[in-house]
Amino acid sequence: MPQDSKTVYEKSAQFAESLFRDWNSAEIPQTLRQDLQETYDFYLDRDSRDRLKDMHPVKRWFVSSWLLIKNVFLKLTPTRRIVMAVAIFLAVDGLGGDTSNLFMAFLATLFVLGLELKDKLLARNELEAGRAVQSALMPEQTPRFPGWDIWLYTAPANEVGGDLIDCQRVDKGRFSVSLGDVSGKGLAAALFMAKLQATVRAIAPSIHSLAELGARVNEIFCRDGLPGRFASLVYAELSDNDGTVRVVNAGHMPPHLVTPDGIEELDKGGPAIGLMAKARYVETETRMAAGDVLVIVSDGVTEARNEVGAFFGDDRLHRLLAHASGRSARDVGEHILDAVNTFVGSARPSDDLSVAVVVRNEVPRLPQHQEEA
Repeated sequence: MPQDSKTVYEKSAQFAESLFRDWNSAEIPQTLRQDLQETYDFYLDRDSRDRLKDMHPVKRWFVSSWLLIKNVFLKLTPTRRIVMAVAIFLAVDGLGGDTSNLFMAFLATLFVLGLELKDKLLARNELEAGRAVQSALMPEQTPRFPGWDIWLYTAPANEVGGDLIDCQRVDKGRFSVSLGDVSGKGLAAALFMAKLQATVRAIAPSIHSLAELGARVNEIFCRDGLPGRFASLVYAELSDNDGTVRVVNAGHMPPHLVTPDGIEELDKGGPAIGLMAKARYVETETRMAAGDVLVIVSDGVTEARNEVGAFFGDDRLHRLLAHASGRSARDVGEHILDAVNTFVGSARPSDDLSVAVVVRNEVPRLPQHQEEA
């Protein structure tokens, strides 16, 4: 067999094998339901969906089908709409027995689908490049600082995410852990997050008051930000020398401090970054003993949804943290992720998910002559 013919045959066999494997996949029913629901939610706005709920099932089916077809058609570019209109005309005309018109309608539809797929693949390639840049900006998962055990994790709901998670050495004797949540998802949220990370990193070393840090970052984003775009932020500074933790919270979920005595929610603080000018923030301070655990999460944890739309919730998180004291940061963090993933099951992520766990280690006491020195 000629080499070219053999190559064509092998590619055809691979294509057929791929189709057969897809056809026999056990994931098809679940994936199809998810795709149909996402299509319904994307092309029909909330008002349309609310009106459809009150209709008779038969009428609702016809009306929703018409709205979906119309809205899909209107999403196309003008040229592609014309091509699809011609395809529909040829298909209707071909039903009378003219198979050539049916074939032309098929080709025209395939042409439009190919163009739409090309646009999607180009956009995905750009998002993958953006995700690579975003990953490069992220800190190590287990950064090392004397006296502390730290574990950081973030996972975007889409190709790129809007959650900020960061850790940096501020100066000699202190370092910081940050976790933020930008409103919205996708590329716009990711760009906002990158600016927030860069701003906090640039300002933190020159400011010792965390209340002032929050006010300064907020001032910059109110001045240079976009209308309707804001971010919640928890910024915690830890000391190398003792268990002192200073925290400023800008509209984020309160961090959880877990000790042998129970779970304490720290202060929620001021408004989100970029939400209102001249906002005031408050610095809080606490001291962690050896084995105490500080847990900061994004709402992607508590608002994670399963297949039926139920939320993971604060109560489940509190039950998970009830026995966190004395455990390693990785152990606590992975325990949270395992519980969320088990709860969500096969449902697609509804939001970016981030977790930061900080554990105070037992610091060996130096001999007295070394302390005096």
